[in-house]
Amino acid sequence: MTDTLTFLHNPRCGKSRDALALLRARGVEPRVIEYLRTPLDREAIETLLGQLGLPARGLLRTGEPIFRERFAGRDLSADECVAAMAEYPILIERPVAVRGERAVIGRPPERVLELL
Repeated sequence: MTDTLTFLHNPRCGKSRDALALLRARGVEPRVIEYLRTPLDREAIETLLGQLGLPARGLLRTGEPIFRERFAGRDLSADECVAAMAEYPILIERPVAVRGERAVIGRPPERVLELL
């Protein structure tokens, strides 16, 4: 397992800020990716889903206004969920910490500590 911990971060999200602070308080300075500024492509999202062990719908934020506007009431396939997250990165659940072949969603923020 690599020692590098990657943190998919949205600085406007309190849970994301809290999880990052928890890591830093333990002396871990992760590689931070602000995924709204540097969006993940479809391949990266699919890799992330494998690391999380989740179906595509499990990483999708359905409460976001863009989801309600564009996708509400539709039964999206896994491929459509991935495409939606690639096009609208705000739809990716946050925060996500990745280390080696494992990843966790930081909800609650303490979950990121599982990768230490």
